[in-house]
Parts: sequence; C-alpha cells; structure tokens
Amino acid sequence: MNVRERIAAFRARMAQEELAAVVVPTADSHASEYIADHFKTRQWLCGFTGSAGTLVVGREEAALFTDGRYFIQAERQLAGSGVTLMRMGQPGVPGVEEYTAQLAKDSRAGVDFGVVSERFMQKLSAAMLAAGGRLVDTGDWFDALWTDRPALPTGAAFGLDMRYAGRSAADKLAAIREEMREAGAQLHVTNVLDDIAWTLNVRGSDVHCTPVVMSYLTVGEDEAVWYVDPAKVSDALRAELAAQGVRVAPYDAIEGALHAVAPDTRVMADTGRLTAKLCAALSQAQLIEHANPAMAMKAIKNEVELANLRMAHVRDGAAVTRLMYWLKKNVGKIPMTEMSVQEKLLGLRQEQEGFLDLSFNTICAYRANAAMMHYSASETSNAVLEPRDLLLIDSGGQYLEGTTDITRTFALGEVEPEQKEHFTAVLCSMLNLANAKFLHGCTGINLDILSRGPIWDLGIDYRCGTGHGVGYLLSVHEGPNSFRWHKSPTRNEDTVLEEGMVTTDEPGIYIEGSHGIRTENELVCVKREENEYGQFMAFETITCAPIDLDAVIPEQMTPRQRAWLNSYHEFVRDTLMDWMKTEDEKAWLREATRAI
Repeated sequence: MNVRERIAAFRARMAQEELAAVVVPTADSHASEYIADHFKTRQWLCGFTGSAGTLVVGREEAALFTDGRYFIQAERQLAGSGVTLMRMGQPGVPGVEEYTAQLAKDSRAGVDFGVVSERFMQKLSAAMLAAGGRLVDTGDWFDALWTDRPALPTGAAFGLDMRYAGRSAADKLAAIREEMREAGAQLHVTNVLDDIAWTLNVRGSDVHCTPVVMSYLTVGEDEAVWYVDPAKVSDALRAELAAQGVRVAPYDAIEGALHAVAPDTRVMADTGRLTAKLCAALSQAQLIEHANPAMAMKAIKNEVELANLRMAHVRDGAAVTRLMYWLKKNVGKIPMTEMSVQEKLLGLRQEQEGFLDLSFNTICAYRANAAMMHYSASETSNAVLEPRDLLLIDSGGQYLEGTTDITRTFALGEVEPEQKEHFTAVLCSMLNLANAKFLHGCTGINLDILSRGPIWDLGIDYRCGTGHGVGYLLSVHEGPNSFRWHKSPTRNEDTVLEEGMVTTDEPGIYIEGSHGIRTENELVCVKREENEYGQFMAFETITCAPIDLDAVIPEQMTPRQRAWLNSYHEFVRDTLMDWMKTEDEKAWLREATRAI
C-alpha cells in the first residue's frame, strides 16, 4: 500500500471504533528518542522518516507535527500524501493537543496508552474534555494493518566491565535508594532504556545505533527487578546481576507486577516518561512524581568514563581525520557520492580498536542537501561529489570507551565567498562557547548566546539547540544538560552545568537550496579556580579532528578566536600525528593544522 492507502485503511479502523481523530506519535514503550523498527508506526503510516514527529489522523484530514530540523525533509516526503505539515514553533501553528481537540470536538479521540507518557495522555485528555470530547486508549492497531511489521528485537545483552563503567550496579542502586528515601518512596519504576542500562551496567543491540536492551526496572527497598526477555540474558550475566542485588523477570510481566503492588505503596516515577498504561497499573499506589534519579547521575561522567571517552575521541578523530585527508587527495580524481563517502568513513572507524557501531545514521550531505539538518542520503538523493563547494558530515561511533558525535564541513575545492563567510561565522560561534569561562550555577540557556551571537550578527539563526548531552556507550542524545536559547515545555532548562557533564557544541547555518554548515565538538565541563566570587567553570574539548582551513576567512576572526583555533589545531596535531598511517598523511596533517 502507498501512504494514501495506508491512511485509508487506518480511517476504516477509526470508523469501526467511532473515533474522530487518532494520534500516532514517534514512540515506543520506553520514552526512547530512537526506536526499534517494530515501533516505527508513524513512519510506516505517513512516509516521513525523521526521528521526531507526531501524526494526527482525522476523518477527512491528517497532519504531521515536527520541528525545524525536519521542515525541508518533511515537506518533500509528505508531498502527495494528503498529510499537512505542521511546522512546530512557527506563528499560528497549533499544538498537537489543540489540533486533535479541534478535529474531535464533541466526539472521541484515541491514542495508544502503551507508547505515550502519562503526562502527555493527561494533557491530551484535558484538551479533549475542554472541547466536549473524550480520549480513549486504542491499544496497538498496527499488527493488523502493517502486515510485514518487524518483530521485537532479540539481540543478547552484555555486561559492561568495571574498567569501562567505573562504578558498580550495586553502588548505583544504593544512590537511587538514597534518593527514594529523600522522596519518601518505597518503590521506583522506570521504563527508560538508557537509564536502566546505565544503572545495571548492561548494554545490548535492541535499538539501532543505541546499545540498550528493551526492559523495565523496579527498585525496591531491598531488591531490584529487571524485566527483560530471559533469552537475552546469559547465565554469567544473570549471576553477575544477582551478585549486585538484581533479579531477572520476564519482560511482559511488568504490568502484572505493577498491578500487584500493595495499595498505598509510595511509588516514585517520572510520569513524563512512564507510559499511561503502566501508570494505570499503579492506580492503587501513591504516585510520587520525580525524575528518574539515573538521568542526572549518568549525565555526570566519573573519572574512569572520562578517561575512556578521551581515548574514544582520539580513535574516532583519527578515523575522521584520515577521511578528510582521503577526500582532499581524491575528490575529482575518483568517483565519489554521499553514500560511498559515508561507507568509507564507516570502514575507517571499523579499523579502530573497541569500535562497536555507529552512534546514529551518518549524515553525509553535499551542497544543498546539507541545508536539511537531519538529511539521510538514499539511492534517489545520493549526490555525486565534485571538486567544489561544501560537504557536511555529521557522524559518530559507539566504542567500548564511549559514544562520540562529531560534525565537520569540508571544502572540496572552490567555495563561494558567502559560504566562506558563513563557515567562518559558524567556526567563531563554536570557538566562543568552547572557550567560555563562567560561574557555577550557569545553565545552557545562560551560555547559548556566546555561540549563537556571531550567527545572529549576520541576521541568521538555526532552528535547533546549540548542543545536547551525550551518553557513555548509550544514547548520542542524553539529557538533562544542553545548550539552547529558549525554554522548551518538554525539557528541563534549569539544569546547572556540572563538572563531568559532556555536551556538544554544534552551531550551524542552513540556507535552503544552497548549503548547510555545521562544526561540532564535544565539551567536558571542568572546574577552574574558586575565589570570593564563587566556583569558576570552563570546558575541555575532547573531539579531536582538524577544522577545514580552506573555508576560513582569518580576517573575519578576532585575534582571540584565531588563537583559540591555533591552540585547538596544535592539540589535534600533537594527539593524532602518531595515528596517521603514512608520511604523506603526517605531512598533510601538519599543513591542515597550521597556525593562521
């Protein structure tokens, strides 16, 4: 079936259930950003492949809500589908709840309570009640509609050795129990996969590019229970978990276990992430609204994790740097496309010790394709590279030593003056933030202007945050730390930047139909001096790869910015020289990191 036929079949089911509208989110049962193929129901139904978006289907109209990262992509992919694009955050665009309530005024709307949070369900339900309607739980319709739907993933779990984790599961559970005691809770329930993986020091392969295991976790005063497919857990891992005070139970036993919780038990849960279905199972308990303790704990990397991350970035930087050398030497001489270049980079990463997988699908975007922030090359869009203009590559790896995320924009030959101006502005933006010094207590919102300022000076903006937290062999996007200029209703923007937090620094300029430029490094928050004014903080840059000087206008930079760039390139040169394979690569690296 094509998209129109799929939506028609979906509407036929809506008519059977007497529903005026149904919300289909990008979601699984675990509040994941990246989801297993089994859960990509919104993508199957409307054809939009971006990682974020909510589809609302009415009896006669349908709309996809997505953010500024995906406006260009969504407009192209929805063409001819009958689905209207709703550009979130733009003037006059309603919210999902408001739009759904309008469609289903004085009627009924539905959503699968098994994949949306309790908080979202309550907001949608309130909007429906205000419009004289009612929200109902549809359950999962897609097994009947999506005949070749992928099965749930079955990959094996593995334990993360202490030389990588740096802290035992028992120690992490003790810290969670301490937070439970402070909150007055007897039980903590979470469905969030990276929180669970971090807590138990387990990893897996259930989500593409994110090494987690589909599971649930309950932490009681004396016992923790991991609800997971038992076939994924080896005898050795089961024994190790038992030694840490963790019992393994079947994945699908979680709902029954929550129904069996004694009445009035004080249960701590994040209703912004725990599903409405599981919250309903806790209806006899006293629910204590509280962020998952693991979220804030895992954001602050310990010394073992930080030492490993620095090595992961050296390995990853060596791969990216050798790709840059290869591009510069061969563009225009041998055939190259976006897809062949990203395969070349994958091969270079696979040569690195400890490499497990990509941390997300590589964005390799030439010329106008790079104006789409989350572009993905396909057989139909795969651009041929020529010895001119700009190539943007946003990529990363999952290593036993941690997760990486790096973006470089390369000049493949002659570059237009405006593109050089934009490239240099992005570079200055990145350097300003990376070299910030600030008092403890600052949040990402306090510092975002340092990065965005040089781009705003041009009368340009980028429709996304400046940076996000990064997990340790977990999700490449991790909260609660971030850099952005305005508050979001779905994020905690009051998170103070703490020592050990890792956050990306990735400003950009995206000109539709022409070019896209992004330069991204990862920063570790560190302490500097403490005096009568308080504790000063700064950042350590751990990403290690050259920035393309062929696209830089030195005169556009201040002396201080040039000094920062020269210092960074000295670090890159000293760190990576021994990782170059040939004398020609070493000579090229010296030139690529020359002082300007």
